[in-house]
Amino acid sequence: MPFGVYVHIPFCATRCDYCDFATWTDRETLIDAYVDACVADLRRHVVAGTAAPATSVFFGGGTPSLLPSDRLVAILDEIPRSTDAEVTVECNPDSVDADKLAAYRAAGVTRVSFGVQSMRPRVLAALGRTHDPANVTRAVALALDVGFPTFNLDLIYGTPGETVDDWRTTLAETLELEPPHVSAYALTVEPATQLGRNVAAGAPAPDDDDQAEKYEIADELLAAAGLGWYEVSNWARAGHECRHNLLHWSSGDYLPIGCAAHGHRVGHRWWNVRTPERYIAMVEAGDDPTGGGEDLDDATRAEEQLTLAIRTRTGAILPTSMQAEATRLVDAGFLVRAEDRVVLTRRGRLLATDITARLLVAAGAEQELRRSIAGTRYD
Repeated sequence: MPFGVYVHIPFCATRCDYCDFATWTDRETLIDAYVDACVADLRRHVVAGTAAPATSVFFGGGTPSLLPSDRLVAILDEIPRSTDAEVTVECNPDSVDADKLAAYRAAGVTRVSFGVQSMRPRVLAALGRTHDPANVTRAVALALDVGFPTFNLDLIYGTPGETVDDWRTTLAETLELEPPHVSAYALTVEPATQLGRNVAAGAPAPDDDDQAEKYEIADELLAAAGLGWYEVSNWARAGHECRHNLLHWSSGDYLPIGCAAHGHRVGHRWWNVRTPERYIAMVEAGDDPTGGGEDLDDATRAEEQLTLAIRTRTGAILPTSMQAEATRLVDAGFLVRAEDRVVLTRRGRLLATDITARLLVAAGAEQELRRSIAGTRYD
């Protein structure tokens, strides 16, 4: 069965204005202790039998490539893996070189994901990003030189002040690098970020119509370049889809390693303590670093599975209670039927959350009607 391991690396050189992840820019002195804690936590799971051989491993953050390569490899070496496991490392184009990428590849890393966001310096500045777009080209060339079989380029669209021409330039320069996988996300405003504070103080917020137009441009250009959508925000050439992400979207099981990392196993979801200091201290003391968890009932699991599945190219199988609403959404051009499933159209992908809500509301209304009828007495 597919099984994943997610390793959270919480260290960054700088904090992007839009980032609300559990990351810190002033904790590099903790790196060695943190890596040792991740290794010890992994060994605890292996001994307990809770770490099945992983079919996918994902180092996210934060900036995993900020670690010395031998430190990242020390964690990877402790993870039991299948012989064909996909291993992804998120990288900042500024913090990789030939030696680091070669060390990753030799240790079994099969995929790197470069945070590009934009190819326009003024858009990067608006996001609080510090890398030089030229470093993206350099990083991709280095990854190919050391033999990575696949890589991803991560983009963000809809930054206030980003024009349509800016976005087209970013897409064109991205496609010149011939990526086998591209992720493109609409910029969102989280209140506790610098971007959120700026917007609260009166700075422009992302515009929904602008983001919708840019999504359609991305889908058109990426498809024309041979990258098909397989999830609302992800496009890939055949065979280059991210297996770890597919595991999440199919509600599979995965183990969390590191502070703030989340895990899931057969309807039980849990997460580790948020800060690196607490994670290190708890592991060193021999304690379980879990910070909280929840058991999902059948209805919640079904709702989450629908929410995730409908965002994918495979689509979702709907219960009878949703079929009438699905037909209305098909007639309106938001869904298409594919055998026993429904799949979002491009227009539907722009409103994926709303469409899911409509289906869930329709199912709830029918269930409520059935309960009402079942409780009615006819004298």
